Amino acid sequence: METIGIWLGALLTLCIFSFLYKDNPFYKFAEHMFVGVSAGYWMGTYFHNTIYPKLIGKIGHFFWELAHKNAMVVANVNGETVRVQGISFDFIHTLEYVLLIIPLVFSVLMLMRIFPRFSWMSRYGVSLMVGTGAGLFLIGYLKSNVIQQVAGLLKPVVEHSAEYGTTWATVGNLILIVGTIAGLSYFFFSKAHKGAFGVMTKVGIYFLMVSFGAAFGYTIMARISLLIGRLDFLINTWLLGTIFG
Repeated sequence: METIGIWLGALLTLCIFSFLYKDNPFYKFAEHMFVGVSAGYWMGTYFHNTIYPKLIGKIGHFFWELAHKNAMVVANVNGETVRVQGISFDFIHTLEYVLLIIPLVFSVLMLMRIFPRFSWMSRYGVSLMVGTGAGLFLIGYLKSNVIQQVAGLLKPVVEHSAEYGTTWATVGNLILIVGTIAGLSYFFFSKAHKGAFGVMTKVGIYFLMVSFGAAFGYTIMARISLLIGRLDFLINTWLLGTIFG
């Protein structure tokens, strides 16, 4: 089975690489298989990690508790048989399960997109998901991209670093301060970019270009790392390990 898996992986990788020549049926087959397998994998992951434990499982547990609401439970405590009154419900405990109806209803509405006649109903589920996701991610991005950035700027200019020493640590702090102020100045359009202010905005452009270039280079290196991994698989695992091994 391991050999079959290696051959399938190698053939599908070659099918993807065939796009370097031109678009062809082999590439389309591998592309559609990748999309389908990925969709199935993530669907299974979401079902087992989110849908079942947080929705279906809780609803089932609620009905189980409801069935045993007034039942007498026989328990063994220190070798003695004790009869205990069954589960009792209060308002908060019941409300916790009743509120599960909301995500259940919106989940069903999202599935309505399968049926053309009722596809408009899926907009409510998508709107709730997009709005909730935007609100949740806004807090995360605000903390990581704004608050932590400002906190990193609000520190002593002259400081000692065990790794870089006092001089280079101070130089790094100065570059951080100048780059932040110059970069923000570039987006200040209420004042003409002339004179000393224009020089500062040009410095901000240089800092922005370096930042964008570094981000782009990081993305390219990540893709090259993936390419190296596939080439290593084709050469060492498939060719040398299976065919000529």
